[in-house]
Order: sequence, then structure tokens, then C-alpha cells
Amino acid sequence: MCGFCGVIEPGAAAEPALRQALERMNQTLLHRGPDDGGLWLDAAAGVGLGHRRLAILDLSPLGHQPMVSPDGRYVLAYNGEIYNYQALRRAIGDDYPWRGHSDTEVLLAWLSLRGPAATLTECNGMFAFALWDRQARRLTLARDRLGEKPLYYGYNRGRFLFGSELKAITAHPGWQGELNRDALAAYLRLGYVPAPHCIYRDLRKLAPGTYATLTPGQEEPTLHTYWSARSAAEQGLAAPFKGPEAEAVGALERLLMDAVGLRMRADVPLGAFLSGGIDSSTVVALMQAQSQRPVRTFTIGFHEAGFNEAEDARRVAAHLGTDHTELYVTAQDGLATIPSLARLWDEPFADPSQIPTLLVSEMARRAVTVCLSGDGGDELFGGYSRYLWTRDTWRRIGWVPLGLRRALAAAVTGIGTGTWDRLLAPVARFLPGPLAIANPGDRVHKAIDILTGDSPQALYLRMVSHWKDPAALVIGATEPLSVLTDPARRARTMSITESMMYMDSVLYLPDDILVKLDRASMGVSLESRVPLLDHRVYEFAWSLPLAWKVRGRRGKLPLRRILARHVPPALFERPKMGFGVPLAAWLRGPLRDWAEDLLAAERLARDGILRPAPIRARWAEHLAGRRDWSYYLWDLLMFQAWLDLARASGALGARP
Repeated sequence: MCGFCGVIEPGAAAEPALRQALERMNQTLLHRGPDDGGLWLDAAAGVGLGHRRLAILDLSPLGHQPMVSPDGRYVLAYNGEIYNYQALRRAIGDDYPWRGHSDTEVLLAWLSLRGPAATLTECNGMFAFALWDRQARRLTLARDRLGEKPLYYGYNRGRFLFGSELKAITAHPGWQGELNRDALAAYLRLGYVPAPHCIYRDLRKLAPGTYATLTPGQEEPTLHTYWSARSAAEQGLAAPFKGPEAEAVGALERLLMDAVGLRMRADVPLGAFLSGGIDSSTVVALMQAQSQRPVRTFTIGFHEAGFNEAEDARRVAAHLGTDHTELYVTAQDGLATIPSLARLWDEPFADPSQIPTLLVSEMARRAVTVCLSGDGGDELFGGYSRYLWTRDTWRRIGWVPLGLRRALAAAVTGIGTGTWDRLLAPVARFLPGPLAIANPGDRVHKAIDILTGDSPQALYLRMVSHWKDPAALVIGATEPLSVLTDPARRARTMSITESMMYMDSVLYLPDDILVKLDRASMGVSLESRVPLLDHRVYEFAWSLPLAWKVRGRRGKLPLRRILARHVPPALFERPKMGFGVPLAAWLRGPLRDWAEDLLAAERLARDGILRPAPIRARWAEHLAGRRDWSYYLWDLLMFQAWLDLARASGALGARP
């Protein structure tokens, strides 16, 4: 796990200037690779590669990057892990002039002997890399199948820049950044900037399963798809698993066992995140089944009962016999991370679970260098409760004419939330536990708005959207299309649930979940690995009938059955809690002054980016306790915090 950056600027800089610029870019990635750093330059061609190394496999200097092929033709800078590198090395054989034992050297050997297309289809891993072919004067950029590792690229003022993080690109002395208002609109809907878009107008994210080629003077890179999540899903649906359900569960367990085993290879201490939920517990159970010693597991707990899973994780760890560490954090611990969020994520990013993810990564890094994570199970096996809610809701209301539903919504929202609070208070007061909500009118307004979609996909779009019309909030913006808003981008699925699972696997998973995990873990020099996102698992999951994954109100049935072979169901069969923070209360309490400064009407008007009126209205309603706008407001606060940092660093002009 590392970070890299690079530049192509033919004839524009002498070697000292090129080296100085590259060194400045590379230093911004120190957190991704504190163990070693290197530069490689071809000043005559105007090409430079930089690399920071977090040593995981072959800790010797023989793993140093950028790495040059034995014949001197190819130069590689690479971030990630190729888990099947030993098999790939055997496939090349001992006649190759091997120098060390790193996966980097194996990847470089395959690229130089077989080319990018053949190499990428054989690699099982998480990775992004830049390969310079000195003879053909060609740059190849590539990214793993499901988007675990990041890669940004683009032209700025005539030079082509690329890197693992935006801060490396914007550190180039000649960089001049311009805000991408269209990307900002997409961000305000989703809470993240979806690929291929980027918050800077000149830059893009390389899409998962894609490699790009570029020669000096070429206006835009040529994009090649070597693996498609859509094709894999459609092929799985078209060729379902042949055999009984029990046989499929057994095949999945063997596949997951192999995926976990591959990700346990490391020459440094290794552990796992453990929440006590189905996904992380399955990963840890399969790790412990293959380990001769107790697996190191890590959990953080919160004193707020609605956000604490530490006790559940502790019971799972005790049953499996892991070497378990837990840390209870306070609101002050969470709040202390907020000033670093914009710097670590580089782009506006508004998933509040970034805070506990960063805290658990910091704790784990004190003991290990690699941690396995359980991400991906919800998208692959139907685990999100919103899938069930959308499915069931559409079955109940889909037959009602759209015009009638919209008329009903207008009538309901025409009554203020305060009035609904008074009307519903006598009932809400006697409801049990989480149903005894303080502001029932707020829930009524939000629920009725969701019901006005003209299709189940439109219903789902309303459900996962934050700001419902973000282009109206961002001055001069047009929201770009995504798989949520463009039917042509969706896979041909058989059901509402599968449609939602697919949309999440190509949008929410790579652009939110995996971005959150990468930045939080790499921000503290910790490598995170995700066994459930082995591409073989993804492909196999789509071959399973939906009824084997979701039945009634329960999802992730195959994982539940596998986990039950290792852990008593009583330890994991409970409602899904999630991994969040008490954001609504924080914004009314300890974060109030910070938020007020960032959302001040005068500041918003002076910036000329966002329209102040709807923002100030929601802020006032939230402070008064009439509505819970915490997620909407967090989107804005994370953008404003990013804007401050981008201006202060010079990455963005004073008036974007």
C-alpha cells in the first residue's frame, strides 16, 4: 500500500525544475508511504514519476519504487496489493531475472512481458498504477476492478498530472484550480463526488475496471475497460448457479476462505476491524480458521447506546478467541478529528461515518500495519434495510396513480411540521423505543416526499438523495447524470432489489464506502483489505438467485449461514446498527459555533457558489429542533471546510 504521482510536460522544464516539482508533489503522500520514497525522471521527455512506500511484502530495498524493468524500458509506480502475485510469478518462471520477492516486481514483469490488457485480467488485487514505456513513449494508468484504490488525472495549463490523491496533483507549482460546480451539485445530492467527476474542473477519476493510455501530445487519454461490474452482474443473472442452495453456500464459503487467505499474506503485523456485525464477523471467523495464533481484532465503542456496537463485537471476539482490543471514544474524541477531515479526504466528502472509521484506523495502527475489513457484503448480498423498505413500499403504493400520490403529498406537506407534531404527539409518546420520535412531523414530511416517484428506481433516488434539487442550490450548475438518474447505465436486472444492489455496487460502494476506508486508513499509514470484494466473490454473488440472498425481511442469507458455522447465531442475529455518530445533537451543541461560521449568510453571499436562503432556512429549523437536517447540513459544512482548505493551500483561487 503506497501512493504515487507523476507529470508529463514535454520540453517545458529542465531537470532541476521537474525534480523540484515532483518532489513537492510526492511529499504530500508521505502518510500513504512513510517507509521509503523515490523519484524517477526522464527530463528529455518531460516525464516524472514519484512514489511513497508503505512496505508490506519484501521489506528490503528491492521493493523500492518507482521500479525499472531489467531491460530498462518500463518504469512502474504502483499502489496496492496483487494478492495472487506468487501464482503470477510461477507462471513467468525462474528464467526471468528476478531481483527480489515483492508483488511490485511481479506486476512489472507481467506488464513488460504480456502488456496491460493481459496482465490486468490475471491480477487479483486492489491497485492503481502508472507505467511509463520509454520506448513507445506511452503512459498507462490503471485501476482495480471495484475501485478500492484511487487514481486522479487530467491536464492543467498544458501539463498532464496524475496521482493517488488530489493533494499531490494540486501541489505542482504550476497548478491553477477551478471549481467544478456540476460536480458540486452531484456531491450535494449524494454526499460524495461520483466518478469520473472531480471537484476540480480539469481533473477526473479513473473509473474502476479501466486502464487509460496516453502519449505526449495526445489531447485526452484513451480509455479501455478490462472488467465491467455491469457485465459481471448481467452474466451472473443470465447463468445462475446450478445446484441446490446448500451447495451454493458451501461453494461461497470455500471462495471466501481463499479470498481471506490471500489477503492475510503480509510481512508485517496484520489484524481486522470487527464491529460484531455479519460482514466483519464472517471475515474474522474465516481469518481465525486459517491462523495458528489469535487474530488481532479492533473495535471502537461509543457511550451513546444507539451508536455502540462494542459489546456485540466483544462477544464475537471472545467466541472466536481473537486478541481483541476496544477503545471507547467520547464526543470530544470525535470532534477532535473534524479539522483533519478536509485535508485527508481532499474532496468534499460527507459520510459522517468517516469519523469512527478514522478513529478505529488510528487505534489499529498502533498494533498492526494491515487490517482486513468487512465492507461489500450489503451491496453483494442485499443487506441494506433500504432495499427492503423500497421493495415493500413500491408494492404497496406503485398501483396508486402518480397524480393522486402527488396530490396527497402536496396536502400533507401543506400542513407544517409543527402542526403534525401536535397532532401526532399523543400517539408518538406511547410508541416503544426508536419509534417514540421527538419530531414526528419531520418524519411525515420526509416520508411523503419519497412516495412521489414514478418508478421504484425513482423512489430509491429520492430515498438516497440528500438535497433533492442540488443544481438549484449551486449557482450556475447542471447536475451530471449517474446510474441513479440515467436508466441507460443500469444493468438488466430481474427485480427492484437487484436494481438497487447494482446501483450501489457501482456508485455508493466505490465512491463513498471505499473512499472512506482508503482515506481513513491510509491517513494513518494503515493498509486496509476487503476480502468480500474479491472480484470472484462479486461474480459468484450475482449468480445466486435473489431468493437465496434476501427472504422476507432478512438479507445476506448466505453470509448468515456461513457465519453460523463458526459463531452462534444469537451473537450476530440482531438489527443492523450502522457505524455513525450523533451528528444531529453535535450540530445543535458543540459544533454549533463552527457550523454557524461556515454557514453565515454573509459568507455564502460573498462566495457566490451556494444560494444562502434555503441553507439558512434549514439551519434555523435544525437549531430550533423542528426538523433534523443534519445530513443536509453536513454536506454543506464539509464543502465549506474543503473550500477553506483549498483556498488556503493555493489549490483553488480566492473566487472559484
